[in-house]
Amino acid sequence: MSRLVTVSNRVALPSQLQAAQGGLAVGLRSALEESGGMWFGWDGGVDERIDGLRQPRVQTANGVRYATLRLSRLEYDRYYLGYANQVLWPLFHYRMSFVHCRRERIEGYWEVNRLFAEHLPPLLEGDEIIWVHDYHFIPLGQLLREQGVEAPIGFFLHTPFPPWDVFRALPGHEPLLEALCRYDLVGFQTRIDRDNFLDCLTHYRPQLQRPRAEVFPISIDVDQVAREAQRGYNSQQGRRLQQSLRDRRLMIGVDRLDYSKGLRNRFEAYEALLEQHSEHRGDVVFLQIAPVSRGDVPEYEEIRQYLEYLAGHINGRFAEYDWVPLRYLNRGFHRSNILGFLARSDVGLITPMRDGMNLVAKEFVAAQDPGDPGALVLSRYAGAAEELDGAVLVNPYDVDQMVDAMHQALTMPLGERRERWQQMMDALRRQDVHRWRKDFIQALHDAHRARGSEAL
Repeated sequence: MSRLVTVSNRVALPSQLQAAQGGLAVGLRSALEESGGMWFGWDGGVDERIDGLRQPRVQTANGVRYATLRLSRLEYDRYYLGYANQVLWPLFHYRMSFVHCRRERIEGYWEVNRLFAEHLPPLLEGDEIIWVHDYHFIPLGQLLREQGVEAPIGFFLHTPFPPWDVFRALPGHEPLLEALCRYDLVGFQTRIDRDNFLDCLTHYRPQLQRPRAEVFPISIDVDQVAREAQRGYNSQQGRRLQQSLRDRRLMIGVDRLDYSKGLRNRFEAYEALLEQHSEHRGDVVFLQIAPVSRGDVPEYEEIRQYLEYLAGHINGRFAEYDWVPLRYLNRGFHRSNILGFLARSDVGLITPMRDGMNLVAKEFVAAQDPGDPGALVLSRYAGAAEELDGAVLVNPYDVDQMVDAMHQALTMPLGERRERWQQMMDALRRQDVHRWRKDFIQALHDAHRARGSEAL
């Protein structure tokens, strides 16, 4: 069996794996341990003293090597804070007004990709497959080929991929398209994302040799999520939550604090729900967990301030001396506690304006009690909506529709909730995280062999 080498912007180090809430860490850990592979990327640190010369830090746990590099302040500002978070992230989420592209950011992005392309080959042993993850490392495959790496190299995009009219607005988009074509396989979350990519190639250079492009919707380990949810349900934090509710019903949202997650419209819809359906006042608590991320980006500080205003406004308008309608928390929790909170919830609110997949939606379903499951309100612009059609699907731009969906979820009969939940669980079991990983790796082997045959 070939060793799996995964490359991602952030590496979930051994000490962080149990608490990691991201789908990437959970999805790749078992695959790496199974093949004795390596995880390569940035350690999340910034070193003011870096002068350009550095070596990866390597550690081993459970048969997996973790190799990480640290960035300089300038690299962090240009590659991560600048290009990744203020150019590619908003672009790929169709938020063009938030794109702030500068030449030095483009250059910084390519320089960091070159840095990682130079340091990975010495760590290879000769029988690997390389799986590159997400928009931070689009050029990496091309740069590894230039370093002489002949191993199969695949790329998976966790975010959406925009249509041609959006993508071509990016200065310097041409080298990114050409770099994607140097991979043997490019994977996307949904058919729309794959088709957008192929359409971009058609408009840009129809004769450009295309990589194999396929859809691989990322998922979860259903049984593992259910087990962790039960532990979280029975934990001290889970019991505290239940005691604080005093038999009230719980609606929950779990998102990074990000303008793409639709939190502003979600808060406004909840206010309208309490206004239009007075029967829910005093009976429902909305818990929104939104850990702060990318606090150095001005747009993130703006959305944080506005959500704090909205939360105060809603609570000031509707709260009673023994009931606070909205609990808004800007902090993270251990993964098992989050899953326990999901398990105790009557309604899950997952309403991003656009999302590659959104694993919280799938975790909400897997965490539910089969005998009395909660209802899921899900944005139709989340990738998960293609599989979870048992959810109450909404347009997150339509606040009135979201109000109706919340009310429908809160009043849904038990029989309907069970039927919808079973429909979604069946989909999760057909396409779990192990199927996602195995399908991608098999397709990568096939694509690499096919490219080799074409070159003969």
